[in-house]
Amino acid sequence: MSISPFDHPFLSGLMGDEEAANCFSAENDIAAMLRFEIALAEAQAAENIIENAAAEAIRDACQNFSADMAALKSMVALDGVVIPELIRQLRDIIPLQHRGSLHLGATSQDVIDTSLMIRLKPVVTRLETGLSDIIADLDKLEKTFGNNGLMGHTRMQAAIAITVGDRIESWRGPLLRHRRRLDILKRDLPVIQFGGAAGTLEKLGDKGPAVRERMAGLLGLHDSPQWHSQRDIIVEFADFLSLISGSLGKIGQDIALLAQGSAELKLSGGGKSSAMPHKQNPVLAELLVALARYNATQISGMHHALVHEQERSGAAWTLEWMILPSMVASTTTALRSASSLLGSIESLGKA
Repeated sequence: MSISPFDHPFLSGLMGDEEAANCFSAENDIAAMLRFEIALAEAQAAENIIENAAAEAIRDACQNFSADMAALKSMVALDGVVIPELIRQLRDIIPLQHRGSLHLGATSQDVIDTSLMIRLKPVVTRLETGLSDIIADLDKLEKTFGNNGLMGHTRMQAAIAITVGDRIESWRGPLLRHRRRLDILKRDLPVIQFGGAAGTLEKLGDKGPAVRERMAGLLGLHDSPQWHSQRDIIVEFADFLSLISGSLGKIGQDIALLAQGSAELKLSGGGKSSAMPHKQNPVLAELLVALARYNATQISGMHHALVHEQERSGAAWTLEWMILPSMVASTTTALRSASSLLGSIESLGKA
C-alpha cells in the first residue's frame, strides 16, 4: 500500500520511475550521508584538525555500517531529523579514542542537504540526457513528416493550414532553451552544504573554508559558502523541473487533441478501453498533461519553503522533503513518457 502514485504497486506502472525512486530511497540517502562523514573526516585530517588514524577509523566504520532502521525511525519522531541517531549508531562502532572526531564541526542540515545534492547528481545527468533524446526524437519526426500539412488552431478553433514542421518547432523551441538553462544551472548545482551549527563553522576557526573546499572536491560538488536558510538554489531547481514537465505537457496536450478521431495522427501501442473496444486512448499524452499540472501545483509549496526564519527553519525544510522528490519523479517520468509517445507516432499530418 502506498499513498503516492509514484511508488504505488500498480499505478507506478504508469507514473513511477525506478531511477528517481532510487535517488530518494533510504538506503541511498544513508549512503550519501556516510560519504559526507568520510569526506569531512578526510578533509579535516588533511588540514591537521583530526588525526589521520581518526579519519581512517571513521572511514572504516562508515564503509562497514549497517543502520538500525527501526531506531532511526523512532528517534526521527523525537528529533525531527535522522542525524543525531545516525551519528550515535556510528560512534558505537568507532574506537573510543576516535569517536570525538566524528561529525566534528558539522550540523544535521549539513549532512542532509549534502546528501540531497549527492543524490541529485545523477538526476541532473538524467535531465540532460532526456532533453537531448526528445530533441532528437523531434528532429526525426520533422525529417519524416515535417512537410506534411496540419490544420492550425487558435483558441481551439480551426485557423489556417500549417505544416507538421511548424508544430514541431513549437514543441522543440522550449526544450532547446531548457537545455541551455541547464548548462547555467549546473554552474551552481549540485553544491556542498557545510556551515556548522549556525552557518559560521565556528568550531573549525580559520580552517573552515579550506575543509569545505576539500570536501567539495572529494564529493564532486561545487564549493560554496553555507546556504542553510538560503533556499533559492533548491527552488530554482524545482522551477526548472516544472518548466521541463510543462513544456512536455504542451506536447502531450497537442497530441491528445490530434488523437480526437483526426486523420492527422496515428499512434501505435496500448490505451485500451474496458467498455469500448474500438477506442485507443492517448494514455501517454494525457499523462504528460497530468504531470505538467502536478508540478505546476507543487511550485507554490517550494516557494513557501524559501521562507526560513533566522539561521534555520524546521518547517520550511520539512516542506521541501515532502515536495521535491515527487517533482523529480514527475519530471523524469515525463521525459521517459514523452520519448515513448513520440516514438509511437506512425503518421502525422497529411502528405
